[in-house]
Amino acid sequence: MEKIYQIALSNVDGVGSVFFRQLISYCGSAENVFKAKTDKLLKISGVGKTVIEGLKKKELLNDAEKTLKEAESENVQLFFSTDKNYPSRLKPLYDAPAVLYYKGSAALEHFRSIGIVGTRQATDYGKKVTENIVEQSKSYNPLIVSGLAYGIDITAHKAAIDFGLPTIAVMASGIDVIYPAQHEKYIDQIIANGGIISEHSFGKQPIRNMFLARNRIIAGLSDASIVTESAAKGGAMVTAEFANNYHRQVFAVPGGLANKTSEGCNKLIQQNKANIYTKIEDLVEALNWDLDSNPDNVKFKKNDIDLSIFTEEEAQVISHLRTHGEMQIDELSWQTQIPLNRLASLLLNLEFQGIIKAMPGKKFGLK
Repeated sequence: MEKIYQIALSNVDGVGSVFFRQLISYCGSAENVFKAKTDKLLKISGVGKTVIEGLKKKELLNDAEKTLKEAESENVQLFFSTDKNYPSRLKPLYDAPAVLYYKGSAALEHFRSIGIVGTRQATDYGKKVTENIVEQSKSYNPLIVSGLAYGIDITAHKAAIDFGLPTIAVMASGIDVIYPAQHEKYIDQIIANGGIISEHSFGKQPIRNMFLARNRIIAGLSDASIVTESAAKGGAMVTAEFANNYHRQVFAVPGGLANKTSEGCNKLIQQNKANIYTKIEDLVEALNWDLDSNPDNVKFKKNDIDLSIFTEEEAQVISHLRTHGEMQIDELSWQTQIPLNRLASLLLNLEFQGIIKAMPGKKFGLK
């Protein structure tokens, strides 16, 4: 029943992904939000007439129940940002989608993932570079994330299928609305090799702001985002901006000075908003893929550390990194529930002691 209330709450006018979690945190559950008295709700910052009226719409719960039934019949999984099984790369993000609709065969908790994005007006150069990146990354078996758009996006998806890598298409429309329609012919293959994912329910047609919001999911699901070809402005540049805000690695492929479709990439590199990508080793070194290409063989050092000599929080951090391996500071903060400002101080102290190491992309791991 809580799932129905969560779906309904995500569809209330004025309730975005951040406010969704705020309301549930304040009331204890989505069901309690709907059942709370108006005077209690009005005490919550951000709640006004629009939200109150939205919560009173009786059709919301009926529609949510229909959505849940349709998801079950269409083998679509639902992930709520308040649930434990919500994708871990997205969960620590302040603007993580309230609800995700996912249909596919690939695990969203893939050991490695890269987002590949770019212009819809891709040149042969951009397409070839994109294909080469996917092909050369094959031995590391990453999840390839992109946005199903014309040009670079669909090239990345097709290359992943051709080279046997899982791929996720992040959609700006409802999970059953394929946009652009011309790419519907690839959907079965994408689902068989990976999956499609959206924060929008069935039947939702895409509008401009949904494409911009979609880009944050691409960036959030990826350990690194690679812009292979882009004009000075465009969706790929937005994805790069989100990735930087999330403290994820960003790469850009340089292009000719006279090439309009490389202006964005060159600009990202010039402004130090992206690492320059010239070969797969650039990515491998930055993401530490060269340390071990097989996640089953990952070995964590310092297993003999005497945790009793550390503070409770320091021991918690060491134990967590020992169990889960390297991770970004935002994710570590969320999983340990240690506030970011205090965690940063703890990590610095442990680094001085030679217990942990800091890596590019604000990642930390045991030495």
